[in-house]
This record gives sequence, structure tokens and C-alpha cells, in this order.
Amino acid sequence: MQTNHSIVRPFWVIVNKEISDIIKSWRFIIMLAIVLLTCTGSLYTAFTGFATAKPTNDPEESFFFLKLFTISDGTLPSFIVFISFLGPLLGISMGFDAINSEQNKGTLSRVLSQPIYRDYVLNAKFLASLIVLSILFFSLNLLVLGFGLVIIGIPPTAEEVFRILMFSIVSIVYVAFWLNLSILFSVGFRQATTSALAGISIWLFFSIFYNMIVNVIAKGISPRQMISEYQLVSLQKLIQNIMRLNPGQLFDDATTTLLVPGVRSLGPLTMEQMSGAIPSPLPLGQSMMLVWPQITALFAGTLVFFGLAYMLFMRREIRSR
Repeated sequence: MQTNHSIVRPFWVIVNKEISDIIKSWRFIIMLAIVLLTCTGSLYTAFTGFATAKPTNDPEESFFFLKLFTISDGTLPSFIVFISFLGPLLGISMGFDAINSEQNKGTLSRVLSQPIYRDYVLNAKFLASLIVLSILFFSLNLLVLGFGLVIIGIPPTAEEVFRILMFSIVSIVYVAFWLNLSILFSVGFRQATTSALAGISIWLFFSIFYNMIVNVIAKGISPRQMISEYQLVSLQKLIQNIMRLNPGQLFDDATTTLLVPGVRSLGPLTMEQMSGAIPSPLPLGQSMMLVWPQITALFAGTLVFFGLAYMLFMRREIRSR
């Protein structure tokens, strides 16, 4: 038993040290302030939209707490839009110098000269960042629930609580995707500025330019003559699948389905498929089945980037210049 404690304890010492460094860093404090300010602004616009809203018997209008994350009065974007935009920046900022800064300062070789395993360093840096991100997102969503309960005066239903919980988990996986990408760049590039620019460049590409490229492709492959309904649906599905190579699109699909129970499909449908459908909210289990491919794809991408970073780090020469 003592042997197990002696093996596990150094790892958690490194994790605690990394958590302390993250929380005390100005970089995290600035990003936290930006996230809190933007989310507070989006909540204010959501509450403004609720000024004249009252409960109704329409099931589509009964999910008040979920609407706090999705509605806006047009002044500012909604809560999930801000998370989709700022989440990648938060993940990149927490991982772009995880390894190369330690190596350039010479502290990495000193740490690894101690009787600890090399992979402890990489695993601890990722786990510490993941713990901080998890606490941050769960706290933000609980804050939304608390403000909603005070201002609206209506307690959330069990389904709303579970949907918000799943939204928190998906948000953490999405930010962990970008965190692992930035850690991979931190292992691959010696300079922290290079890894930061690489991460931000990929984020900008998927946030701005990728949609433009897909629109050009869609315009190029669109037929010039009339086509059948099934051919049109197949073409739209192809374009939508190309769009889903963008991690931001996967996140938007998953969070929209979880927070808007009325969403019954994430793709185009024919008139035959729509006939007979009852316009009612989906249960949580059905919504989870609908977005399970998106969540799996984000989780798989996170594992791939972490695996690549792990492989490069274990083979890398860690002595500083």
C-alpha cells in the first residue's frame, strides 16, 4: 500500500502545482474576466427577453431555463454563441506553452531528473487544465441556474437540469479538443509564440474561412437544372457532412439539440419523412441519440491530439539549449 502511495503521490503533486500556476496566472485571470463579462452580458439580454414572457401550456415554450442559454434580444449573441467563440481561445491559451516554455527555461530537465516518470508531466498538465475548465464551466452554468431561479421565480425541471449538465460536459469536451491541440503544438514547436500562432491560425481558419470554402464548394457542385427531391436532400447531406469536419459545427449541433428540445433532426428531411411527425419536444434520451455522433467525434479528436502529443513528448529530447 505504501508503494502505491509513493507512485501516485508525485503525480498529484505536479497536478496541484499546475492548478495553482494556472489559477494565479494573469493569462487565466484575463480570459476568466472576458468569459464572465460576455456571459453576464448574454444573460442580461436573455432576461430582457423574459420581461414580458409568461408560462404557457405550449410544451415548446415551457423550457425557460434552457432559453437562458439560447435566446437573445439582438443586442448581444446568446450564451452558447459566446461559449462556442471563446471556448477555443480559452483552451489554446491554457496549453500553447505547456511544454516548450518549461523546456526553454530549463525547468523541464530539472523536474525529470527527479525519480518520476516522464509522462507524469504531460498527463498532469492536461489533467490540471481539464480540472480548472470543468470547475469553470460547471460554475458558469450553475450561476445561470441561480440567476434564473431568482429572477424568473420558476424552479427548473429535472429534464432541464440534466440537459444543462450534458451541455456542460459537451462544452468541456469541446474546449479539451482545443486544449490538446495546443499542447500538441507546444510539444512540436520549441517556441511558445509559434505554437500559439499555430493554434490561433487553425481556430481562425475553422471560425471564418472554412465556411467560406464550403460555400464555394457547394456553389460549384450545385446542379444548374431541376433535380428530384431525393437528389436535393442527398446534396444537402453531403454539404452538411463537409461542414461537420469543423469542430465548431459539431459543437453547435450538439449544444443546439440539447438546449432546444424542439430540434428533431440535424439534417434535411423529405416530405415523406416529415409527414405524420408530431411537433413536440424530444425526450433527453432521444436528443442524446441524435447528437451522439457529434459528441463522439469531438471526444475522438481530443484523444487523437493527446495521443500524438504523448507520443512526441515521450520521444523528444528534453534538455534545454
